Amino acid sequence: ALEAENQVLKKQLSEMQDTARQADATTRENERLRKLNQLETTHESYVMLDAYIIGWSSSDWESTFTINRGTNAGIRENLCAITANGEVVGLVTEVGVNYAVVKTVLDSTLEISGTISTSGYNGMVKGGYTSGNDTLLQMNYLPSDSIIRNKDQVVTSGSTVYPRGLIIGSVVDAGYEETGVAKFAL
Repeated sequence: ALEAENQVLKKQLSEMQDTARQADATTRENERLRKLNQLETTHESYVMLDAYIIGWSSSDWESTFTINRGTNAGIRENLCAITANGEVVGLVTEVGVNYAVVKTVLDSTLEISGTISTSGYNGMVKGGYTSGNDTLLQMNYLPSDSIIRNKDQVVTSGSTVYPRGLIIGSVVDAGYEETGVAKFAL
């Protein structure tokens, strides 16, 4: 009888653990959707669609991922992909009925017009693979007399693809380009 009671208790404990995991997942999903709703409310012109990454493909020259939404959800090429926090992830480059391929901001062929939000300096941001910084973005064409500080936030300047004010990242280092005419920031 003691063994049977032990088995019942184990089953109840397992069910309680499953319920706790489901509650945790629901809480995380609610928080993500709350942030997404807040972003959509702040930027009324945005049309938000949620998606999940279903595959990664990367090589030395490119970095892409595939999401579980496509033309049937309204996805089309040249749409900007962002997080629920308003951080730029990349650009939709290929679309199928039920999937889309997003080229990440780390890809050195993708360029985004950016602004250092604290100072207003503008430059072009792209993946740093060609400069040996494959996990960082590099902001080029900054004025040589610009004052750039670590932790300065870089946001999109605004274009037909990337709306103004989306977060691209934060400065971790700066220096002069080889010509000495302009600065860059990582």
